[in-house]
Amino acid sequence: MSSPLFESFNLSGIPLCNRVVMAPLTRARAPRDIADERTALYYAQRATAGLIVSEGTPISREGQGYLFNPGIYTAEQIEGWRLTTQSVHAVGGRMFAQLWHVGRVSHPTIQHDGQLPVSASSRRAVGAQAFGHDETGQPGLVEPPAPRQLATDEIPRIVGEFAQAAANAIEAGFDGVEIHGANGYLFEQFMNPLVNDRTDAYSAGALQDRLRFTLEVIDAVVARIGAQRTGIRISPYGQLFDMPLHPQIDETYTALAHEIGIRKLAYVHVMDQSGFKVGQKTVDAAGDSGFNALLRQIKRQLPHTALILAGGLDRAGAESLIAEGVIDLAAFGASYISNPDLVARLQNDWPLTPPDRATFYGGGAAGYIDYGPYKAA
Repeated sequence: MSSPLFESFNLSGIPLCNRVVMAPLTRARAPRDIADERTALYYAQRATAGLIVSEGTPISREGQGYLFNPGIYTAEQIEGWRLTTQSVHAVGGRMFAQLWHVGRVSHPTIQHDGQLPVSASSRRAVGAQAFGHDETGQPGLVEPPAPRQLATDEIPRIVGEFAQAAANAIEAGFDGVEIHGANGYLFEQFMNPLVNDRTDAYSAGALQDRLRFTLEVIDAVVARIGAQRTGIRISPYGQLFDMPLHPQIDETYTALAHEIGIRKLAYVHVMDQSGFKVGQKTVDAAGDSGFNALLRQIKRQLPHTALILAGGLDRAGAESLIAEGVIDLAAFGASYISNPDLVARLQNDWPLTPPDRATFYGGGAAGYIDYGPYKAA
């Protein structure tokens, strides 16, 4: 019996050979913040995925929260990424760049001239960690300080930087871009009313104000590269980096999905972080958790936009959700680190190689480009 997971899919005019997505994975392997030959090999090894979404790619120095991340805001970075996209396309792959601004989850040792990180408010991300320089000057995990609240007249600059980064990504050969609106970074810092205490047009009080920054970025990116090349990642119910749950989650993300549906973006990429919850979530009459009910509500808002789900999926779960029409594509993250041939392993029920967590971030070839395809014992 054929599996829907391995069927081709038309992503807003971009043909995908299957419905498996390689989710974005920060690897911190770019010493000069520029993608290089190793980056190209790493992604080309994994290009049997229907779609690859790159690791988070900072749109500016201000948007960076981790050392050694390849950005997309200088000519050298564009050229570096072009080598990767050419390598992926040469073996039949498709690739979107994830555009990233971490907001408050950064550190002065990462920022230009030691400046404070910026955010929607001056609320600190308690317990969060960035990857900067420690007190000895060595790379390491550091605690972000209280950020500087962005002035109202600064926000259009960041909107413009997202649009320029999108144009840069297309110049570098990417098939499209994914706006990183998940994981407690800048977009969630604006949309969460327990983090955003602004009183201007970008406050989190009224729904339209809560969504204003996100929609302005979406519209600016679409104006530069087209809706069919634009996706966005979101993580409702996520609590990473001190992002508290709040009563407006369902209202916020249903309304955002509705606006995205109107704009006919290529896709919405939902990250299931419900496993990070504290306490209980509501359960609807059908027995779904709050997240699962919201996922179905989001899907109903997207008649012309694909829905991708990431987080805790295996082959059976992905096939079931695709067959039910709940999602269109299934994203896999950590399993791609140590299984470059993940599509073949899923398709043939071959065992997965466990990753070496000690080599997830930083370092050289080990744990990055030295994982091989499956070999029968």
